[in-house]
Amino acid sequence: MIRMVRIRAGLNSTLSQLSINNIFICYLLEDKIREKKIKGKTCIPEGLYTLRFNQTAGMNQIYASKTGKTHLGMIEISGIPNFNLVFFHIGNRHQDTAGCPLTGSYYRIIGKEVEVLQSAQAYRTVYTLLSKYIQEGNAQIEVVNKIEESKHLWS
Repeated sequence: MIRMVRIRAGLNSTLSQLSINNIFICYLLEDKIREKKIKGKTCIPEGLYTLRFNQTAGMNQIYASKTGKTHLGMIEISGIPNFNLVFFHIGNRHQDTAGCPLTGSYYRIIGKEVEVLQSAQAYRTVYTLLSKYIQEGNAQIEVVNKIEESKHLWS
Protein backbone atom coordinates (compact mmCIF):
# COMPACT_ATOMS: atom_id res chain seq x y z
CA MET A 1 0.00 0.00 0.00
CA ILE A 2 1.31 3.44 -0.99
CA ARG A 3 0.20 6.22 1.38
CA MET A 4 0.71 9.93 1.53
CA VAL A 5 -0.19 11.19 5.01
CA ARG A 6 -0.27 14.94 5.59
CA ILE A 7 1.24 15.79 8.95
CA ARG A 8 2.00 19.53 9.08
CA ALA A 9 0.66 22.76 7.59
CA GLY A 10 2.28 26.13 6.95
CA LEU A 11 0.55 29.25 5.72
CA ASN A 12 0.96 28.13 2.09
CA SER A 13 2.65 24.73 2.43
CA THR A 14 1.66 21.21 3.47
CA LEU A 15 4.07 18.49 4.59
CA SER A 16 3.37 14.78 4.13
CA GLN A 17 5.09 11.48 4.75
CA LEU A 18 5.19 9.00 1.88
CA SER A 19 5.21 5.34 2.91
CA ILE A 20 5.06 2.03 1.11
CA ASN A 21 3.78 -0.95 3.09
CA ASN A 22 4.03 1.15 6.27
CA ILE A 23 7.73 1.93 5.68
CA PHE A 24 8.67 5.61 5.55
CA ILE A 25 10.20 6.56 2.18
CA CYS A 26 10.44 10.35 2.17
CA TYR A 27 8.72 13.63 2.90
CA LEU A 28 6.48 15.35 0.37
CA LEU A 29 5.72 19.05 0.13
CA GLU A 30 2.60 20.47 -1.49
CA ASP A 31 0.74 23.71 -1.61
CA LYS A 32 -1.87 24.64 0.97
CA ILE A 33 -5.02 22.60 1.62
CA ARG A 34 -7.92 24.70 0.33
CA GLU A 35 -11.67 24.15 0.18
CA LYS A 36 -11.80 25.71 -3.28
CA LYS A 37 -9.11 24.82 -5.81
CA ILE A 38 -6.77 27.51 -7.08
CA LYS A 39 -4.78 26.31 -10.10
CA GLY A 40 -1.16 25.63 -9.15
CA LYS A 41 -1.72 26.70 -5.52
CA THR A 42 -3.79 23.91 -4.00
CA CYS A 43 -2.78 20.43 -2.87
CA ILE A 44 -4.69 17.43 -4.14
CA PRO A 45 -7.75 16.35 -2.14
CA GLU A 46 -7.84 13.28 0.07
CA GLY A 47 -8.67 10.11 -1.79
CA LEU A 48 -7.42 7.01 -3.59
CA TYR A 49 -5.68 7.62 -6.92
CA THR A 50 -3.81 5.71 -9.59
CA LEU A 51 -0.13 6.22 -10.35
CA ARG A 52 0.96 5.96 -13.97
CA PHE A 53 3.74 6.99 -16.31
CA ASN A 54 3.17 10.11 -18.38
CA GLN A 55 5.57 10.27 -21.32
CA THR A 56 4.13 13.31 -23.08
CA ALA A 57 4.18 16.15 -20.55
CA GLY A 58 6.81 18.87 -20.94
CA MET A 59 8.60 17.88 -17.73
CA ASN A 60 9.19 14.42 -19.20
CA GLN A 61 11.96 15.58 -21.54
CA ILE A 62 13.69 17.58 -18.80
CA TYR A 63 13.75 14.64 -16.40
CA ALA A 64 14.69 12.13 -19.12
CA SER A 65 17.79 14.20 -19.93
CA LYS A 66 18.78 14.18 -16.24
CA THR A 67 18.15 10.51 -15.46
CA GLY A 68 18.78 8.72 -18.77
CA LYS A 69 17.64 5.16 -19.42
CA THR A 70 16.04 4.72 -16.01
CA HIS A 71 13.38 7.34 -16.88
CA LEU A 72 10.16 5.68 -18.07
CA GLY A 73 8.02 8.83 -17.88
CA MET A 74 6.96 11.23 -15.17
CA ILE A 75 5.07 9.52 -12.35
CA GLU A 76 1.61 11.05 -12.50
CA ILE A 77 -1.09 10.90 -9.86
CA SER A 78 -4.16 10.46 -12.06
CA GLY A 79 -7.89 10.52 -11.46
CA ILE A 80 -7.84 13.61 -9.24
CA PRO A 81 -11.06 15.66 -9.59
CA ASN A 82 -10.35 19.10 -11.12
CA PHE A 83 -6.60 18.39 -11.36
CA ASN A 84 -4.42 16.96 -14.11
CA LEU A 85 -0.71 16.63 -14.83
CA VAL A 86 0.15 16.15 -11.14
CA PHE A 87 3.65 14.66 -10.90
CA PHE A 88 6.15 13.77 -8.20
CA HIS A 89 9.10 16.04 -8.84
CA ILE A 90 12.12 17.85 -7.45
CA GLY A 91 11.86 21.13 -5.55
CA ASN A 92 12.21 22.62 -2.10
CA ARG A 93 9.57 25.28 -1.43
CA HIS A 94 5.82 25.53 -1.96
CA GLN A 95 6.52 27.99 -4.78
CA ASP A 96 8.14 25.08 -6.69
CA THR A 97 5.16 22.75 -6.48
CA ALA A 98 2.66 24.05 -9.08
CA GLY A 99 0.13 21.83 -7.29
CA CYS A 100 2.40 18.76 -7.37
CA PRO A 101 4.14 16.90 -4.51
CA LEU A 102 7.86 17.61 -4.14
CA THR A 103 10.12 14.92 -2.69
CA GLY A 104 12.51 15.54 0.21
CA SER A 105 14.78 13.51 2.46
CA TYR A 106 14.42 16.04 5.30
CA TYR A 107 12.31 19.06 6.10
CA ARG A 108 12.77 22.33 7.92
CA ILE A 109 10.50 25.05 9.17
CA ILE A 110 11.27 28.56 7.97
CA GLY A 111 9.04 31.07 9.72
CA LYS A 112 5.49 29.91 9.04
CA GLU A 113 6.35 27.63 6.09
CA VAL A 114 7.77 24.15 5.57
CA GLU A 115 10.51 23.32 3.06
CA VAL A 116 11.96 19.96 2.00
CA LEU A 117 15.69 19.30 1.56
CA GLN A 118 17.76 16.88 -0.53
CA SER A 119 14.93 16.69 -3.01
CA ALA A 120 16.85 15.18 -5.94
CA GLN A 121 18.17 12.35 -3.78
CA ALA A 122 14.68 11.58 -2.46
CA TYR A 123 13.24 11.78 -5.99
CA ARG A 124 15.61 9.09 -7.28
CA THR A 125 14.55 6.75 -4.45
CA VAL A 126 10.84 7.45 -4.88
CA TYR A 127 11.04 7.10 -8.66
CA THR A 128 12.72 3.70 -8.46
CA LEU A 129 10.23 2.33 -5.92
CA LEU A 130 7.05 3.71 -7.51
CA SER A 131 8.16 2.68 -11.01
CA LYS A 132 8.26 -0.92 -9.85
CA TYR A 133 4.66 -0.71 -8.60
CA ILE A 134 3.46 0.93 -11.81
CA GLN A 135 5.13 -1.75 -13.95
CA GLU A 136 3.51 -4.46 -11.82
CA GLY A 137 0.09 -2.83 -12.30
CA ASN A 138 -0.32 -2.31 -8.57
CA ALA A 139 0.09 1.44 -8.20
CA GLN A 140 -2.55 3.22 -6.19
CA ILE A 141 -1.84 5.94 -3.68
CA GLU A 142 -4.03 6.88 -0.76
CA VAL A 143 -3.88 10.54 0.30
CA VAL A 144 -4.91 11.24 3.92
CA ASN A 145 -5.02 14.43 6.01
CA LYS A 146 -3.85 13.88 9.61
CA ILE A 147 -2.77 17.35 10.60
CA GLU A 148 -3.43 18.11 14.25
CA GLU A 149 -4.37 21.69 15.09
CA SER A 150 -1.10 21.99 17.03
CA LYS A 151 0.86 21.23 13.84
CA HIS A 152 -0.35 24.38 12.04
CA LEU A 153 2.65 26.71 11.89
CA TRP A 154 0.56 29.87 11.94
CA SER A 155 -0.96 29.05 15.35
